[in-house]
Amino acid sequence: MSTDYEQFYKENPHGLGEPFRKFADFFENYKKTNARVLDLGCGQGRDALFIARKGHSVLGVDIAETGIKQMLSDAKKESLNIKGVVKNIKEYMPDEYFDVVVIDRTLHMLPEESDRIGVLENLVDFVKKDGYVLIADEKSNLPAIREFFVKAGWTVSLSHKGFLFVNK
Repeated sequence: MSTDYEQFYKENPHGLGEPFRKFADFFENYKKTNARVLDLGCGQGRDALFIARKGHSVLGVDIAETGIKQMLSDAKKESLNIKGVVKNIKEYMPDEYFDVVVIDRTLHMLPEESDRIGVLENLVDFVKKDGYVLIADEKSNLPAIREFFVKAGWTVSLSHKGFLFVNK
């Protein structure tokens, strides 16, 4: 990992800014109410906080304890339904089912394609029927990720400029 996110988060509260427009648009138009959402690699919670403000419950997972603490502090101030887990995404195994999984600029931090696919393999069985996985990542990583989902029978709903949204 080239960036020390613990240090970055300590020095830059809310350092990653607002959610990507494509993620925001998805949740602005998402019809399900009170969905259960996993934000994998949530950092300081830029996506998790936005999603929770839309009325959904969010579990954020990140290796950076500082980011999780900042996210939970912000969530508490707004009485948002967000929980956080400090864990390496390669080791994280869900113990519940989700309507939507968000993976925002996280998979590229894993140097091996097999590690990225391994993370996805750990998650797919925990996405509910008709659920979504929303990914933003390096464009060069997305063909293999797309192939993984297509082979598993998922439908691609968006594949454009570093974004891949799939539906189970």
